[in-house]
Amino acid sequence: MENKKVLIGMSGGVDSSVSALLLKKQGYDVIGATLELFTGSSCCNMNTYLDAKNVCASIGIPHFTYDFKEEFKNKVIDDFIDCYANCKTPNPCIECNKYMKFGIMYEKAKELGCDFIATGHYAKTEYSNEYKRWILKKSKAGKKDQSYVLWNLPKELISHVIFPLSEFESKEEIRKIANENNLKVANKPDSEDICFVPDGNYKRFLENNSNIKPKAGNIVNQKGEILGKHTGLYNYTIGQRKGLGISYKVPLFVLGFNKEKNEVIVGEEKELYKKEILVKDINLLLVDEIKGKMNVEVKTRYSSNCANATIRQENNIVKVEFENPQRAITPGQSAVFYIGDIVLGGGKIM
Repeated sequence: MENKKVLIGMSGGVDSSVSALLLKKQGYDVIGATLELFTGSSCCNMNTYLDAKNVCASIGIPHFTYDFKEEFKNKVIDDFIDCYANCKTPNPCIECNKYMKFGIMYEKAKELGCDFIATGHYAKTEYSNEYKRWILKKSKAGKKDQSYVLWNLPKELISHVIFPLSEFESKEEIRKIANENNLKVANKPDSEDICFVPDGNYKRFLENNSNIKPKAGNIVNQKGEILGKHTGLYNYTIGQRKGLGISYKVPLFVLGFNKEKNEVIVGEEKELYKKEILVKDINLLLVDEIKGKMNVEVKTRYSSNCANATIRQENNIVKVEFENPQRAITPGQSAVFYIGDIVLGGGKIM
């Protein structure tokens, strides 16, 4: 008989709570687990643990908490700091998913005799006869789909991952199920921030937790002409217009940085558009390597739409050529490659 034992990551929110309930109703032997990752964060505090524990008690499954704060610091926070120190804009959820919510969770699941892990992400896994392998796909949740932040999962894990919310189109459906089953978290608001920066002030977090400190320098245009002063490179993001403190004949936007000269480079909006990018740290889920030129859709940030492009791979670098130039592409963010609804893979923008 198939082992239907599953370890589900419980954040204390409505998505993971309803996911646990659905798995139980589908006949799985469910164990709830909450990872302690960062003291005082929006998803690691006493209310989170109590909410998760209470939900598990109400649906009749065991619940455990595990302390992985040190691993989280080493894999996620240190990477976050390193990115900003090198003029990149990180997406810490992607590192957390790879190493914590799936990597460490799967090791814990095996210890507990579980064949599967589950989360409340809006994404889908299934076996593809066409590709002869397990694949990661978009869910039916439209703009709330979270396949973008899952491109970095180890591919061998996909057959062991269940996303119970894959067929739902809206959060309202999830809240309705929670209300109908008397889950106390039914109306709990979503957490939108980076979990370890609950006040949203990442600049203060960097100043308090790293060697990154305000260091003034010049704001220059592409020709090197000095137009103003900045307060520290980490205070600016590509595409930013407000807060530059420059009066100029046309609106100016942050185009990039020169770390060696401690300069913020600005220009007109038309200079923000790029036709080609390079992507490194590649993780391919659908194929073992990209042969020749492939037509795909590429998403360059969680909130952006997919754009038509061709991709080519040389060693562990992928060159992306867009059909139409894309605005404010940001090093450190992820470029995720799709074929239809299927995640081909992804990497970090250089």
